[in-house]
Amino acid sequence: MMIETLLAVTFAGALVTFLAPNRIAGKLAFAISLIPAGLSLWLFTAFDGSGNALLEGGELAWENQATWISLGAYDISWYVGLDGISLPLVVLTTILTTLAIVSSWTPIDMRESQFYGLVLFIEANLIGVFVALDFFMWFIFWEAVLIPMYLLIGVWGGPRRKYAAIKFFIYTNVASLLMFGAFMVLVFSLEVTSFALPEIAQAMVNGGPESFAGVAGSTIASLVFVAMFIGFAVKVPVVPFHTWLPDAHVEAPTPASVLLAGVLLKMGTYALLRFNFTMFPDQLEVYAIPIAAIAVISVIYGAMLALAQTDLKRIVAYSSVSSMGYVILGLIAFTHFGVGGATFQMVSHGLISGLMFMAVGVIYNATHTRMVTDMSGMADRMPIAVGILIAGAFGYMGLPLMSGFAAEYFIFFGAFGSDMLMYAPAFTALAMFGIVIVAGYLLFAMQRTLFGPYRLETDYEVGRAPLHDVAPMFVLLGLIIALGVAPELIFEMILDSVDPILDLGGDA
Repeated sequence: MMIETLLAVTFAGALVTFLAPNRIAGKLAFAISLIPAGLSLWLFTAFDGSGNALLEGGELAWENQATWISLGAYDISWYVGLDGISLPLVVLTTILTTLAIVSSWTPIDMRESQFYGLVLFIEANLIGVFVALDFFMWFIFWEAVLIPMYLLIGVWGGPRRKYAAIKFFIYTNVASLLMFGAFMVLVFSLEVTSFALPEIAQAMVNGGPESFAGVAGSTIASLVFVAMFIGFAVKVPVVPFHTWLPDAHVEAPTPASVLLAGVLLKMGTYALLRFNFTMFPDQLEVYAIPIAAIAVISVIYGAMLALAQTDLKRIVAYSSVSSMGYVILGLIAFTHFGVGGATFQMVSHGLISGLMFMAVGVIYNATHTRMVTDMSGMADRMPIAVGILIAGAFGYMGLPLMSGFAAEYFIFFGAFGSDMLMYAPAFTALAMFGIVIVAGYLLFAMQRTLFGPYRLETDYEVGRAPLHDVAPMFVLLGLIIALGVAPELIFEMILDSVDPILDLGGDA
């Protein structure tokens, strides 16, 4: 019942915070968030499962299943469990939520109880997405994340918050409907008796007269695969479905940006791995080149867009598009290090992007501007915050002994030798060029804003950042370095759950 306890505590904490007085909401939310963070870390240390959550032969940790509703021939179940793919993402969610709450103590000064209640509600549903093993239950958690994020952007966001919130909701909701419809076609074409994801995945793997796995080249199978890929790709997002992301980030308050980049984007890549890359091994080879092209275009185009920005938040937002391109490349490489590295990159990017958005938020709180052209010399006035920002930027660039380097190395090593992907070395080389562009725009932005003589276009006095702004960034930087120095902290458990997927495609 450990997973149920984790979910119950987080949902209850969200309700308690939502109803609490505004003056204590921030501190109360922080105290409550420590409970799921502590529980998730205990789950991490006690984890002894192996294999993949959707495939036979794997031992799931804290697995629990109970029939909930019967719909004709199909059962909907409360079905949860953890493996080496989902557990690191659960830990990432709980840690980032706690740190995001602390980082919001300065900028959030209205309706605090509602704000922090919604943040905890997002956390609970994100955990649900990563632990759910029944499609209907998973889809409820998936959709429930949209509502609080829409409110966080639309109520506490910037001047164009309503536009950004509506755009975010429409893009992601339409994508969800497309994915839902495709999955229903899949289920009704299989000989299954429930919406349990392991049963559906196994039916696809086993083949049979009703299964798409027996007709890998069929039009219906291809349409379902493509529709589900698009539905998840919007959430990632990859080019050309990325346009909602910069608007959402620019208008969102800092804690929402931290969770949006750090965890919500990983919902898309996690779903791609769980659904498309586990349930459709035959379709992967057919669509390997188009998917790899999308990945490389996202890497290069996202980095080029970041290079053209003058708003620090937009720079970091477009960096996420580029970074998620690496995840897609690792997945479609379909190798031991490719898929494992892609999963590792989900965690690494969550930590680095969270740190970057926190740092940009600290600078904005002090200067009331995010424009590169409005400031310079911030290092003299905010040395500690600026130092952490520089370290986070180096992590984005792939500096050795930081998690970004380990993730990119795993992905490039796995992609270069891929048997699944034709012209794998060429795709890998193009993606590696994205690192050069990343270094270019980050170094340019830092040189303009952080160094040189002090200058600020706004009439605010800039001083050292308060401890509660700097402390969460120190924690994230420590985790980034820890995973860079010792990636085996999570990489080995990831590979235990990735390898069964590769066996389906004949790659070990």
